[in-house]
Amino acid sequence: MAPSQTMLKTDFKPSKVIQPFYTGGKVALDRNGRILVTTLGEDVLVTDFETGDELARIEGDSEQVTTLALTPDASYLIICSRSYTMRIYTLSIDSDLEKLTVTPTLQRSMKAHTSPIIVADTDPTGTLLAIGAADGLVKVWDIKGGYVTHNLHGHGGVVSALRFYAPESMGWRLATGADDTKVRVWDLVKSTCVAVLDSHVSVVRGLDWSADGKTLVSGSRDKVVCVWDTKSWKLKGTIPVLEELEMVGFLAPGALRIQGEEEETMGDSVIYMGGRRNRIRLWDLRAGKEITRSSDDEEAEDDDEEREADGIVDIIYHKSLPSLISIHNDQTILVNSLTLPPTTTTLPVTRRVSGHHDEIIDLAYLTPTDTLVALATNSEDVRIVDLTKGFGDVGVLRGHGDIVICLDRDWSGVWLATGGKDNEARLWHIDGDKSEFTCHSRFVGHAESIGAIALSRAVPQAESKAAKSFAPPKFVITGSQDRTIKRWDIPAPGKKAKAMYTRKAHEKDINAIDVSPDDELFASASQDKTVKIWSVQEGEALGVLRGHRRGVWSVKFGPASVTGAIVGGAEGAKGGRMVVTGSGDKTVKLWSLTDYSCLKTFEGHTNSVLKTVWLSGGLQVGSSGGDGLVKVWDVKSGECNATLDNHEDKVWALTVRKDDHVLVSGGGDSVVTFWEDISESTRQEASKLESELIEQEQKLQNYIHNSDYRSAITLALGLNHPGRLLSLLTAVTTTSPAEPNSMSGLAAVDEVLASLGDEQLFVLLCRVRDWNTNAKTASVAQRILYVIVKSYSPQRLIELKGAAQVWDALKSYTERHYRRVEELVEESYLVEYTLREMEDVFGDDGVTGDEIMVM
Repeated sequence: MAPSQTMLKTDFKPSKVIQPFYTGGKVALDRNGRILVTTLGEDVLVTDFETGDELARIEGDSEQVTTLALTPDASYLIICSRSYTMRIYTLSIDSDLEKLTVTPTLQRSMKAHTSPIIVADTDPTGTLLAIGAADGLVKVWDIKGGYVTHNLHGHGGVVSALRFYAPESMGWRLATGADDTKVRVWDLVKSTCVAVLDSHVSVVRGLDWSADGKTLVSGSRDKVVCVWDTKSWKLKGTIPVLEELEMVGFLAPGALRIQGEEEETMGDSVIYMGGRRNRIRLWDLRAGKEITRSSDDEEAEDDDEEREADGIVDIIYHKSLPSLISIHNDQTILVNSLTLPPTTTTLPVTRRVSGHHDEIIDLAYLTPTDTLVALATNSEDVRIVDLTKGFGDVGVLRGHGDIVICLDRDWSGVWLATGGKDNEARLWHIDGDKSEFTCHSRFVGHAESIGAIALSRAVPQAESKAAKSFAPPKFVITGSQDRTIKRWDIPAPGKKAKAMYTRKAHEKDINAIDVSPDDELFASASQDKTVKIWSVQEGEALGVLRGHRRGVWSVKFGPASVTGAIVGGAEGAKGGRMVVTGSGDKTVKLWSLTDYSCLKTFEGHTNSVLKTVWLSGGLQVGSSGGDGLVKVWDVKSGECNATLDNHEDKVWALTVRKDDHVLVSGGGDSVVTFWEDISESTRQEASKLESELIEQEQKLQNYIHNSDYRSAITLALGLNHPGRLLSLLTAVTTTSPAEPNSMSGLAAVDEVLASLGDEQLFVLLCRVRDWNTNAKTASVAQRILYVIVKSYSPQRLIELKGAAQVWDALKSYTERHYRRVEELVEESYLVEYTLREMEDVFGDDGVTGDEIMVM
């Protein structure tokens, strides 16, 4: 094998997949903070909240899930859908193994209401379930028994909030709220409404009881929290929170820790709330003030209003957890620590998990060790994912005013450039160790969206100051829908960036830009079907690549080591610098920058080629397309070495890890797949199997030579060698003379065939079936079939897994062979009759048989 061939990548496996698990709706978490239940479209997913592993997927009933509930110990899961159906599942949890496993079992499914069920909640013991519907009716169910214990009428609108309270002194109680703006309190022992609390002027969204049961709080979209005395059912006070609330609740006594010179614990009089302003707020009822934000921070609160689309839709809290889990409108889940540092007035976010990344438009590795990945997710924010952690994001780059379209990193991975629909580009500094991501500079000047961006590529000397300090890149080049390209030098921090030059580059939108490894050239690809090569220093066009029949989506310079010999030509001929392009005409093209000619065209995609990359030091090219596939091409032969399929939508993003062992693809299906190169291990495994096969072949020959039929037949069945097995059994059945009382011809073979395991017996039956289809080998097949039928009971032969179809095939061809034999027998009678008649005729003339032969 040639040395270059050993470097080719031919086999990949998905080593890691980031996929959506939450698309909005209700979220539930057990009291241990381990089992997370979310809605994904019509389905419900059970996920390990620590590792991100999918534990179970429960398919929907073709209708949208309206709400769900999980008992605190995660023993029961209740799912309600728009079809008015309620399904109760038991969850069997096995945590003894290294990996947590959950097995859901449907206990019962029933039509629980005559209108959609909006909210559901279980009591702290996991015994009762309360559900509220759009018709204003609240039902209480016994979860284990599956029957209704209470029908609570009274609300005049959609039920929007529920909360159980079960103290021994007060009996079972349930607080309910609705869009009739009223809160009702029910005594479940007496099945009566003990209070109707009327103070809100909008839909009630949050309810909770204090630990001692003496206080009930209610939060509403009227921007007010009401505090109720549960003895007199009088209003103790109102808190104007100046935001529409979605959740309010009490912290457990001592749950909040405020760090300082002396650490202070609070919680018995602290409530949490969350809503439109997208942050959890804490309020001390006893002191009558907000803990997390002072009243002087009005400007900061105004800034929060600008991002109200990302507001909190729910908050999960269990007394056993040291955190509050907030669910946000952008399908993100934040873990907020209840330990408040002395230097901040907001709860620290310890984890951020994106339930749905939306459409992946572009991605890039970050940090010198490629431990982070930046994702442009069809939003104005860029999400940062830590690949060393099992589950969750580590940060978000906020600053763009519209969707981020393109990303590019420098040689070190410490600097990231972004461009978006807000006509602006930004340069970010990435500190992976501290998880700090700061905007270094802004580049403003384009009249339309920035669709392409590239940083300088040249790597400084290893011992230079720039290399050691990870200095900012020398320049950034941007391309826009305004059809111009701009080169920007990187300004000092705090200074305004200015374009060194602006060039009218193309007749249509610019889709991609790339810089050569030595920073001398850059290439721009456009919807006008052309790629132009430019001088970085002067900004002058040096050449045009023409040949694509549709717009060009991607362009990438080849490594500095790529020459004409790699593509099959002579050394130096049409070599030197090369670029690879991908186009809407479904092709990938390889170009020489010596004479700007097309060297190779790779065809195989069934839709537009959206991204291209170089692999294996320039020996291969990777491409991703609108057909949802990633392909790896051999540059020299033009053949496709591998096709990778794990996406259900366009694959917009494609990049390679620095060590060239992992290919990363991101698509419109919100899935990011990390394809690990396993070519070398596959080749080693294939070589090992080949060596083992040769050894087994030799063993088989030795067994046959030594007449060790038991070992020979067993090995032939195990190696799946039908030809060798047929030759062996043919020799046995044609043994002359046959051994007395032997069905096959040799008693030793009869003994072997009568002592096979189920798997070996099934394989032998399959071989007999195949041989029986050919008249030349049918006699051997029938002989062996006779041995099998005589050696095994009918019950065992019938119960063999998958044997039914084999017996049907054997029956059909056996009947055909039987008819053929009968026809031959009948024909033999005619021949015998003819011969007899001929003997009679020749006998009368006195002609002997010998004379007939002479004649």
